[in-house]
Amino acid sequence: MNIGASEWVIIVLLLIFLVAGSNKLSSLARLLGRATGEYEKAREMIQNEKDNSRSAESNISASSSVPRIVGPVGSEREKLETIARSLGIEEAELTEDQLRSLISRKIKKS
Repeated sequence: MNIGASEWVIIVLLLIFLVAGSNKLSSLARLLGRATGEYEKAREMIQNEKDNSRSAESNISASSSVPRIVGPVGSEREKLETIARSLGIEEAELTEDQLRSLISRKIKKS
């Protein structure tokens, strides 16, 4: 007997129909449809989150306000100046305490 793959699928489906009955088969199909729908929603949501995170990363890297820090900062003053520049604060002629308070105020506004 030479039975192909498509014939086996038909035979298996007929056996399931005979064993389960039409009522259980329809509820099983409904359950399978719901599960497939939930899977598609979750897959789409994850894809959207990936796309959003990629676009946020590209916006951050393209932004000129984010300072590029190559290595460790040499002093507390350099650190404060870098943060001040990234927030748009002119750091010239300000003491470290003045810079700290301006940075603190600017961050609290955001």
